[in-house]
Amino acid sequence: MSKNKRLAEEVFNRIPSVDTAIVNEMIEKELKSLNKKIIVLDDDPTGVQTVHGISVYTDWTLNSIEEGFREENSMFFILTNSRGFTAAETDQVHQEIAANIVQAAKKFNREFIIISRGDSTLRGHYPLETKVLQETVEANSDCKFDGEVILPFFKEGGRFTIDNIHYVQYDEQLVPAGETEFAKDRTFGYTKSHLGEWAEEKSQGEYKAEKMTYISLESLRSLDIETIEQQLMNMKNFNKVIVNAVDYVDVKVFAIALIRAINKGKNFLFRSAAALTKVIGGISDKSLLSREELMSDETANGGLVIIGSHVKKTTEQFEELKKADAVEFIEFNVHLVLEPEKFEKELDRVVETTNQLISKGKNVAVYTRRERLDLGEGKKEEELKLSVKISDAVTSIVKRLEARPSFIIAKGGITSSDIGTKGLEVKRATVAGQIRPGIPVWTTGSESKFPGISYVIFPGNVGTKTDLREVVEQLS
Repeated sequence: MSKNKRLAEEVFNRIPSVDTAIVNEMIEKELKSLNKKIIVLDDDPTGVQTVHGISVYTDWTLNSIEEGFREENSMFFILTNSRGFTAAETDQVHQEIAANIVQAAKKFNREFIIISRGDSTLRGHYPLETKVLQETVEANSDCKFDGEVILPFFKEGGRFTIDNIHYVQYDEQLVPAGETEFAKDRTFGYTKSHLGEWAEEKSQGEYKAEKMTYISLESLRSLDIETIEQQLMNMKNFNKVIVNAVDYVDVKVFAIALIRAINKGKNFLFRSAAALTKVIGGISDKSLLSREELMSDETANGGLVIIGSHVKKTTEQFEELKKADAVEFIEFNVHLVLEPEKFEKELDRVVETTNQLISKGKNVAVYTRRERLDLGEGKKEEELKLSVKISDAVTSIVKRLEARPSFIIAKGGITSSDIGTKGLEVKRATVAGQIRPGIPVWTTGSESKFPGISYVIFPGNVGTKTDLREVVEQLS
C-alpha cells in the first residue's frame, strides 16, 4: 500500500456532516434566480450519467444549438466526443461551437453558461478546450471570463477531491489519481494528484498552483457561503478555482455561492465531471430504470453488446459476462487492421454472424481482441490513426446490422459515442436515466437507424465487476 493511499471509511468519517434539507431548500431557491441556458459540451457520451429527461445533440451546427436554446429545459448537452480527437481537431471544433453558441444566444437574447464536461479521472484535452472556448467567446461577445472552475468529483464512479487531492476509489482504498492507470494514459497522461498542481502541470506552468483559489470541505460543510462567494467575487484573469467535494451536498453548497457570484456579474467557465451538471441543471433524483421502462419495444430478436474499451475494469466485467448463459461471443481480431484485405474479410464475418444470431433471438457480445496494438516507441499519432480505423470498423457493425436488436449496450466512452452518432445515426437523443449508478441510457430519436431503442452507454471505467452481466441479464 503506497503511503498516499487512504482508507475510504476513515477519511469519510472525519468529514463533518451537514443538514442536507437546509442545503436543498437553499439551492432550489438560488436555481430559480439563475436565468441562463446551460450548455454542456461532453467529450464522450458518459457525461449524461447523472441526468434524465435532457436532450443530447450529436452535432454542433447552429441549427442544433438553436434547438437547444428553444427547449423549455434550462440545460442541454452537445456530444463533441473530443476525447477521440487530435489536438488540432478539438481546437477547431471548440472554436466552431463557441461561435455558434454566441450567435444563438444573441438571437434568443439569452445569457449562457458553458460547462466542459471531462473525465472524472482527469483525462482529456485540458486546458486546450476551455482555453479555446474562453478566447472564442470573448472575441465574439462582450463577455469576459473571471475564472475557471475545476470540479472532477463524481460520486457514482468513486472520484473524490479531499484536501485538494483528487482520489479514485478502489474497493476500500482511496488512491490519488496520479497513481492510477488513468494517469498513465498514452494520450492524456499526467503525474500530479493535487488538482492545483495538476492544472499547473497541464497548463505547462501558465497557471501556478499557489495562486489558485481553493474551496475547502471545511467551508462547504460549515455552510460558510459568504466566504466562498467572496472567494469567487475575487477571481480574475481566468485563474482556476479548485473545488473539493465528497458528496452532492458539497456541490450544492458551492453552487449556492456560485449562483450568487454569477448574479452579481461574475463569469466562469467550467471543467467538471458529471456531478456539477446534475446540480446546476436542477435535475431531480430518479430511481434506476426498470426493465419495463427500457423494453417497451418487444421484439423476439436478441440484444447486442459491443465491447471496445481496454481499461482493467472493462476486462474484469467482460470476464464476468462470459459466465452468462444468455450470451454468444464473437471476437473481432482488430490486429488485422495492419492488413487491409484480411481486415475487411474479418469485419464481414463479424457482421454476418452478429446478424444471424440476433435474428435467432440470441444476445451477442462482440469484443475487440484484448491485447493492445503496440507499434513501439514514438508512434503515438500512428497508433491513434489505427485506433480510429478500428473504431470505425466497430461502428460499422451497427451501421450494417439488418436485424433490429432488442437493446444495444456499448462499453467504453469513445466506442459508445461512435456507435451512437455514426452507427445509430442519432442527431438528438433523450436521456432516459440510469440503469446502474453512472451508467446512462439514451432513447434514440426518430431520425436514427433504430428509432426509440434503448441504448446503454456503459463507460469503460465505471460499475462493479458484475454490473455488465447483470445489465445484460436484466434486459434479456
